[in-house]
Amino acid sequence: MSFLRRRSATPAGPDFDVLAMDPGDWPGNLGAGLLPAPDGSCQGVFLRYDLFGGRGPAMIIGNLPEGSPAREVAEGEIPFEVAQLLLALENDEDVTVVGSEDVPVMQGDNLLIVRRLKLSESRISCVQFDRSDNILVTIAAWDRPITDDLYALLKPLPAELFQQG
Repeated sequence: MSFLRRRSATPAGPDFDVLAMDPGDWPGNLGAGLLPAPDGSCQGVFLRYDLFGGRGPAMIIGNLPEGSPAREVAEGEIPFEVAQLLLALENDEDVTVVGSEDVPVMQGDNLLIVRRLKLSESRISCVQFDRSDNILVTIAAWDRPITDDLYALLKPLPAELFQQG
């Protein structure tokens, strides 16, 4: 009955800053999840922003470091964050990536090359970009476009915010 054993080590949190919207700036419910590795290290963080009063998330932002298994997706397969969004919405539709487009976007003084993914489910918007510290940021939104205004709201949230104590 190995499934009844408690984990000896819980993930202590990421050893990287998480780029997201400040929870204090968000009017709805916010949840955060850590992706633990078997050794207890953090393989990624995702934040779920819920504007719909518990009826499902409006947006999921993921931060996945280099080497995270959640980053490894096959050609045409949806990113981890899109899968989490569909799961949270209890939507079991088969969604695939049908194309992508690279777009330059300014975030403060930084130029980001944002990859806009086109999905078979048109109600999902999804963008990805790599940070200078090799963290892949993915934003998946339900039933609303991701505009350039969103990038101005993104800021580093300290890793300490996600520490379990």
